[in-house]
Amino acid sequence: MQRVCFLLKVRPDRVEEYRSRHREVWPEMREALSRTGWHNYSIFLREDGILVGYLETEDFDRARAEMDATEVNALWQAEMAEFFEDLDGTAPDAAMRPLTEIFHLA
Repeated sequence: MQRVCFLLKVRPDRVEEYRSRHREVWPEMREALSRTGWHNYSIFLREDGILVGYLETEDFDRARAEMDATEVNALWQAEMAEFFEDLDGTAPDAAMRPLTEIFHLA
């Protein structure tokens, strides 16, 4: 199982609304994530907008490609893009750059 962690930056003035949107993630989005192999997916968010995402998957490239092919993901990413800094026209999910794991206590 591949463990994936990534960072993004939510606009500080949008942090509360971003939190609110994630209290009500669309059922179709939740189902698509599960179906395409995003397991133990968590998002952590600091008050200053630093976002840490974590998931486990068999193959991150495949899981991301399969999500990218869903209609619900395109709709979700379009709605979420306005919350982030420094995307330069890239969808939030495409801006995920996995961090290199340097230690894991099994």
